[in-house]
Amino acid sequence: MLSPHTLSAYGRDLTQLAVLAGTIELASITHFDVRKFASKLHAQGLNPRSIARKLSAWRGFFDWLAEHTVLSANPVEGVKAPKRAKTLPKALSTDDAVRLVADQHCEQAGDANAQLCNRAMFELLYSSGLRVSELVGLDVRHTHRGTYVSQGWIDFNEHEVTVTGKGNKMRSVPVGQAAMSAIAAWLSVRHQVENFLLGTEENPALFLSTRGSRMSPRVVQLRLKAHAQAIGIPVNVHPHVLRHSFASHVLQSSGDLRAVQEMLGHASITSTQVYTALDFQHLAQVYDAAHPRAKKK
Repeated sequence: MLSPHTLSAYGRDLTQLAVLAGTIELASITHFDVRKFASKLHAQGLNPRSIARKLSAWRGFFDWLAEHTVLSANPVEGVKAPKRAKTLPKALSTDDAVRLVADQHCEQAGDANAQLCNRAMFELLYSSGLRVSELVGLDVRHTHRGTYVSQGWIDFNEHEVTVTGKGNKMRSVPVGQAAMSAIAAWLSVRHQVENFLLGTEENPALFLSTRGSRMSPRVVQLRLKAHAQAIGIPVNVHPHVLRHSFASHVLQSSGDLRAVQEMLGHASITSTQVYTALDFQHLAQVYDAAHPRAKKK
């Protein structure tokens, strides 16, 4: 049983089909007609997602019509909605990113140990461009105990982290000095949090919750969002924003797309090339602000 909302949406889609068809009988609509209708909707500014939904509704209608009349073929089969425009990943400005990870004046209220943990996590996300799953999967050191084998760990001598990314591919990423210092500060109190769970086996996780268990991605998301709001950053900040910011800022400074690809763990350079658009946007803004002949009338 379809909901009233779904039935209403289908009704609007079929009404629009009838309007677009005009004097053409619905049973006489051809594949070419449907493509023309979709193009017209696109030209009117309807987004690709909505067009795809309408095509789905029309396809279902003609399937039903074929069961009750003589219909040689479903005219909607093979008609696809226009491709959605790729949205650029959101990245913070350099100033906002640094303020986000370095600001200690407006830390979220609560346990001082949790604040040190937050600072270390945020610094590391921005320093190395890790996915949040890779961040929480880190251990203090490489551990092989029974059936447990570390999927990620930090190397203090080499100033790098080794993580397991998508497709179970491992990579090593450099860690900046600011992040290393923040992690050292957190490790100086980590044992106090770990000891919350007395009588349990030592937890190898680098980042722990206030209950002494391995940090979860959801908790990282909530803590980062709360911190960003507390210091007045007017956008929705989540861990992937810091990953985008890392990639964009390294690319702006170095121009080395291959190095950014390797550090992000992208299997294809195509996934990394989206940051060249962000880099171009940055250059365009600098040009518009600085060049005497760039001012728009």
